[in-house]
Amino acid sequence: MKIRHSLEFETEFIGEYAETIISRYSEEQINHILVSMLHDLVVPRLQPTLDEINENGSWAILRVVK
Repeated sequence: MKIRHSLEFETEFIGEYAETIISRYSEEQINHILVSMLHDLVVPRLQPTLDEINENGSWAILRVVK
């Protein structure tokens, strides 16, 4: 059995330049871009910790799903 769950992040855009750039995209597009960037930046750093946790896991294994 697999159960998907998530950890939510919030991005705050600061300044007129950032707001101008962001206003060109739909909320769905921005969400896709941010999720992809976050995945690319965080997973490589998180994976060693998940591996360590999973090494001792006897009843559940944690994985990052893209």
